[in-house]
Amino acid sequence: MKFKAPNPTPRGLCRRVPPAIFPPIMGLFGLGLAWRRAAGSYALPQALPDAILGAVTLLFLFAFGAYAIKVLRRPAVVAEEVRILPGRAGLAAAVLSIYLMSMAIFPFGAGLSRVVLFAGFGLHAALVLILLVQLARGPAEQRRVTPVWHLNYVGFIIGALAGTLHAYYMPAFGIFLASALIAALIWAVSLEQLVKEDVPAPLRPLLAIHLAPVALLGLVAAALELEAVSMGAAGVAALLLGWFVARGRWMTAAGFSPLWGAFTFPLAATASLWLTVGGGWRYPGTVVLVAATFVIPYIAFRILKTWATGALAIKTNAAAA
Repeated sequence: MKFKAPNPTPRGLCRRVPPAIFPPIMGLFGLGLAWRRAAGSYALPQALPDAILGAVTLLFLFAFGAYAIKVLRRPAVVAEEVRILPGRAGLAAAVLSIYLMSMAIFPFGAGLSRVVLFAGFGLHAALVLILLVQLARGPAEQRRVTPVWHLNYVGFIIGALAGTLHAYYMPAFGIFLASALIAALIWAVSLEQLVKEDVPAPLRPLLAIHLAPVALLGLVAAALELEAVSMGAAGVAALLLGWFVARGRWMTAAGFSPLWGAFTFPLAATASLWLTVGGGWRYPGTVVLVAATFVIPYIAFRILKTWATGALAIKTNAAAA
């Protein structure tokens, strides 16, 4: 058997932009929004979270624009991208970041925020449709449940959270119920897989994604004034985060990789939940936020640095236009 070298990236602007750039950017959005909640909780100036969110918005627009150029060159790359795990995770993070951008710009323009929110719903629905077609036509291994399914199918809960800013409470409640059901099914199947099978070391960072729906469901519950549900979510998030921290060496056994982007947003979302619930949860929320302030930019910098060198596209097998 001969070794086949990876295909070189064809010449031209943005021909092989890897979707793996978007999970850490999603984490940076989550960090900025968590700091916004901390500023409200501690009566701090909004300048810091606004600066973070402004910078991340510009970064996201640059990355999204670069990927859009790739898609315009050859639209079929989207279907090719969703056939591999990093591509599915990255494209989901890209559309979910649109919801987060809607939340980021809301204080500066509710109308523009609403337009961005509905654009996010439209692109997310289109992505889910592409995924369902690929699931139906692709090999059986593509139908295996993974933590990335939370991003693909439960991610609408972020749109619901953004919708509560616009007082779309009834649609948000409907999305909340549907997301909770889908998330529960994914958790159940994933737990069975974890009990029966050993997770390959390179894929273990993806397990952190299981924490994100808990935090997001709790945040939406808090926005809908379902206090018992948000308190319960805070407790479950504490149990999950404690398990991940205790198994940290096991989860990172394969060393740093682009999949470490999965650590970023769940950490920020948990900090946001605990700061929102308040009371005794505010203090662990502050500790997690401080930790996230160091961890998330570090991971994002390392991943985006490999994008700049061209290595990220090869490591994640990104499609070329």
